[in-house]
Amino acid sequence: MSKQKNYDVLIIGSGGAGLSLALKLADHCQVAVLSKFALTEGSTFYAQGGISAVLDAQESSIESHIEDTLMSGVGLCDPDIVRLTVNYGKKSIDFLHQQGMEFTERKNKKGESELHLNQEGGHSERRIVHHADATGKELSLSLIAQAKQHPNIELLEHHNVVDLITTQKLGLSEQRVVGAYVLDTLNNQIKTMAANTVAIATGGASKVYLYTTNPQISTGDGIALAWRAGCRVANMEFMQFHPTCLYHPDARSFLISEAVRGEGAKLILPNGSPFMQNYDERAELAPRDIVARAIDHEIKKHGIDCVYLDISYKPADFIKSHFPSIYQQCLKFNIDITQSPIPVVPAAHYTCGGVMTDDYARTDISGLYALGEVAHTGLHGANRMASNSLLECLVFADRACEDILRRNLTQALPEIPDWDDSQVIESKEEIMIAHNWDEVRRFMWNYVGIVRTTQRLKRAARRLELLKSEIAEYYQNYRVSSDLLELRNLVIVADLIIQSALARKESRGLHYTLDYPELDNSQPAQNTIIQPLP
Repeated sequence: MSKQKNYDVLIIGSGGAGLSLALKLADHCQVAVLSKFALTEGSTFYAQGGISAVLDAQESSIESHIEDTLMSGVGLCDPDIVRLTVNYGKKSIDFLHQQGMEFTERKNKKGESELHLNQEGGHSERRIVHHADATGKELSLSLIAQAKQHPNIELLEHHNVVDLITTQKLGLSEQRVVGAYVLDTLNNQIKTMAANTVAIATGGASKVYLYTTNPQISTGDGIALAWRAGCRVANMEFMQFHPTCLYHPDARSFLISEAVRGEGAKLILPNGSPFMQNYDERAELAPRDIVARAIDHEIKKHGIDCVYLDISYKPADFIKSHFPSIYQQCLKFNIDITQSPIPVVPAAHYTCGGVMTDDYARTDISGLYALGEVAHTGLHGANRMASNSLLECLVFADRACEDILRRNLTQALPEIPDWDDSQVIESKEEIMIAHNWDEVRRFMWNYVGIVRTTQRLKRAARRLELLKSEIAEYYQNYRVSSDLLELRNLVIVADLIIQSALARKESRGLHYTLDYPELDNSQPAQNTIIQPLP
């Protein structure tokens, strides 16, 4: 007897994009939200800075936000998508207010309370709405609390998607999504979950690198799922490295928010001398790609382990009130940021490319949506501007909801065969997964990192070919586990990044290669699009 469970909408991912979409849909249909681990283990929860949003009605403020975004994207942003997203700013913040989210406020000159706005790299003015330095945590907890109360939302933690199910895979002519096979990791069983509408909101792929600010879950699952199902993927060469990750041997990768530089922190060498003025007139407020490359260059030039971010010249009360989480985290490692600078290095942070979507978050497959970091909407171009990411999550949750509610949610679902694992056995060689996982992340860091060359990329491609065949054989012969699923997805993402990087014969935004160090202005900027396998 089939164990198939039917839903109106299946949402893969429990971050800002996934939960926002669930809450917007829930009054109209039955929604299941799948979380690979705990609900709070997504990148949204760890986001510090805030949400870039124009809250006043002045056209000049809207145009300024658009212009800054386009400039950061180095010619590859879709201007229509940028304008659409920026225009949703106030509506997005209003939605979060309605969900009970609290924001940091201040008193204006009239003594009235108003939202406090930060400024970050790439922004020409203050427009970052935030909750101290833990905006993502407050956003996540607010949305989770609302979702838990709604009778039409089923929250399923520790559920890892094995593969999407399409009508094509079932031998039917029309190509549309009809659900997913899902590993319940607590009970070690694979469930069949059917839905005419599936939304991927799984976040990015920065865990493909050895050093990252991202949580453990960021293994590019959604990108790999969609690509295997038949979706195009774009601009995977543009992996953003955050310039300032805490450097300490005992510290799990911890992000030092861009807002610290926005409030005047200086990047300095061990001898105390600043250096960013040598790279860009905006100094510490230059876009992330410029700052990350500058730090990488100084580390290599001087043979040092890290550089330092110094805000200690500011009053201690100011630092503690503006950056309480960062202050407390650094204290755990005997770093008092009110007294001394913070050791920092760049680390992989954000995937600017992803699954190709339109302005309603629709992918190439009918019924399949992608939103948030997993998607390539055209907003970020060759380099995401700080704090545009949470805004994108909220905007495209709204857009996807609008389109989904126009669909026929009651369309009959086909009978889907249960997952067949009768031909596989339990693995006695789990160490192979750990070794392969480590090898991928190390050669991606060494050969496909902040600064690239064609020789390094080809070397990475050769190593990857061997691993791909090893992992494919392992997947076919052994019962799936969460670690194996992540490794399978990670290798696909690594391959897409390398293919994209080799295809771009110029340096643009986050993709910098010593073999082609200049922008190619001989023709209009083009997206790098990888077609799915036939």
